[in-house]
Amino acid sequence: MTITTDGGVSMPAYTHTAELAVLLPALEWLVGDIVSGALSRDIFGRALDGGMAQLSTVLRAVPAAEGKLLERGIALIAGCNPDLVVLTQNLRLPVTKAASELVEMNDPGLYRSLSLDVDSGGRKTYTPDLLILNRKTEVAHLVDVKRSLGSYELSRIADLKNRMLAAALVVPDLLYKEHRRLRVGEVRVVILNAENQRADIEGGVWPLSHLDHLLEVAGAAKVMAEIRGLFEREVESNWSSAVARWRAEPQSADDRGGIAKATSINRTDTVCPRPAADKGVQSPVPIGFARPPRTASA
Repeated sequence: MTITTDGGVSMPAYTHTAELAVLLPALEWLVGDIVSGALSRDIFGRALDGGMAQLSTVLRAVPAAEGKLLERGIALIAGCNPDLVVLTQNLRLPVTKAASELVEMNDPGLYRSLSLDVDSGGRKTYTPDLLILNRKTEVAHLVDVKRSLGSYELSRIADLKNRMLAAALVVPDLLYKEHRRLRVGEVRVVILNAENQRADIEGGVWPLSHLDHLLEVAGAAKVMAEIRGLFEREVESNWSSAVARWRAEPQSADDRGGIAKATSINRTDTVCPRPAADKGVQSPVPIGFARPPRTASA
């Protein structure tokens, strides 16, 4: 079954939906939890009193906090689809020399049905932000979330893809042995770019606006945009309140540490715009890039 958008583009109609009104309390709690830990009004105020070095340190925490927001927000929205299992902890996957060479030196068709022992070791590792398994389809997605790929050279993106594909070879064994014998029929890798630019859908680089397809939840991308908007407004409010209070307090220039009376955070540099007994797998498990959904006639 498909539905047609206002732009005339056919999209799959998903069974599960992310209702903003229902999720809003949880979204607000999530934003508050992240902001209060590193970007509260008091923290901004102390940074203003402490001088440029301390202020710079606090402002650098903004993109890190937003990165956590993206990961936890995706996991929260994924809860709308009861078929999904979302893993975010203890996901350090070995990247062996053999796996790296398989990926780098061969066509994907030659290794896509291979899987390796998770206990094979290896000095190198890869830790995904999320590992999402659909128990119904047995498709697992290894997800790396990026606020922006603007500073990434193409070679760096290619290296990341290769590491993800090499790590994906142990995912079936990992999930079967260490996560209650979860079955995986296929593993796909995807880089989610929150900036919604430099997309390469067939090559595994998806804009965050494709979150509906990844989670198979209608409205997921819209809810994610709302989470980011709540975060930006909360941080801006805390910053403005801290600046106003700092301005109102009588203090010497030395106490101010020579800080100019800033009025807003530099959004370009910080906040993004809204917008073993059992060997496990019994059959070959395809490995590859995430794929957009195939639509079918109603």
